[in-house]
Amino acid sequence: MFVPCSGWGLGCLRLCLLRVWASEVAGRCACGACQARLYGSGGSQPDVSRSGPARRTLKEWALLVSPFGRLRTRLPCSLAVRPLDPLTYPDGDRVLVAVSGVEGGAVASLQVRYDEAQKEVAIVSDVIDPQASVEVNAPLKFGNSLTVVLTWFFFFSFLDLNIKSSGSGCVKVQNIECDNCKIETEQGTSILQSVKSQKLHIQTKGGKVICLGTVYGNIDIHASDKSTVTVDKLQGSSVNVSTEDGLLKAKCLYTESSFLSSAAGDITLGSVHGNITLQSKMGNITVDSSSGCLSASTYQGAIDVYVSQLGKVELKSHKGSVLVKVASSLQAYLQLSGKEIDVNSEVHVEEMDEAHKDDGVIITGLLNQASKHEKWIKADAPKGTVSFRSQSWFQSLKLQD
Repeated sequence: MFVPCSGWGLGCLRLCLLRVWASEVAGRCACGACQARLYGSGGSQPDVSRSGPARRTLKEWALLVSPFGRLRTRLPCSLAVRPLDPLTYPDGDRVLVAVSGVEGGAVASLQVRYDEAQKEVAIVSDVIDPQASVEVNAPLKFGNSLTVVLTWFFFFSFLDLNIKSSGSGCVKVQNIECDNCKIETEQGTSILQSVKSQKLHIQTKGGKVICLGTVYGNIDIHASDKSTVTVDKLQGSSVNVSTEDGLLKAKCLYTESSFLSSAAGDITLGSVHGNITLQSKMGNITVDSSSGCLSASTYQGAIDVYVSQLGKVELKSHKGSVLVKVASSLQAYLQLSGKEIDVNSEVHVEEMDEAHKDDGVIITGLLNQASKHEKWIKADAPKGTVSFRSQSWFQSLKLQD
């Protein structure tokens, strides 16, 4: 079941509409700018880089604003948006803007203004130094904590989050709650940290996708070319993640149903819960711990799965091998078929039956007095070996470490 979103504090409004339309790539990838040191309104302390001149806060604005506002920017440099300090500004009626960069850089063209009628803060420049960085501190009434680092047009309001970036532009979204979140990148990295959204869609043509902390919602992630997807934790009703040649790695999945696929990349999962379907053509599939129903298939790769709690498990490698590890107390009906079958001597299979068919072996039996109709494990490797062994939960954790 989808976990309802919750707020981050009194007077906090949910983030709503954010649109970013990419123009042209300007300067280096904003991913590098993600690590740039930004200063708020507190001063102009310089940041001295080992390989470059000192950076400092070059100009600042403090705008008196009304609640329920929005922020619109169009910039060819990096941008970070963060919540205003509620202790310093308890009324939440200011938007602070600071531009940092190298002394003498082109920042004079930066236009910062507030339209009271539209309740809109606009930050616009077409010719600002691409190496500059703009930091915006907005009141919580403008939305939840958000950080977006990219190089182009940015529009912020109250219904959806919709971000598009071209070239190597990178996007970072942090501590945000919204109804719909859509992010599209080309070669840039997408970073999501502690995001809650009823619908979350991420698509990249060549960049990385990184999910930090817990990302909640009905999630669709599509990464083409050699893009990789790495995840700490996804939680929601429905999760769909696909890659082409890149690695798909997730530490934890808590979902009602998940579909993860890769054309040539490996799929590597930690602890997964719910109904999980995994598909790969050329890559390997590894699951450190499965609790629920699991279906995994690969054409040429190998499958390595540890089953801690069982629903129904079906594993097939057309040309590779399958390794199944189970908790010693697990109850299951077994059907193992392959060119060769290797059942560890520590595993006690009752009512075991062995049959030979089409240059292969089929073994069936019961683990721990299981029923044939309730919970079962089926593993098939017609061109390879199916290995079956008992493994404790502590052994599984040790192997994960």
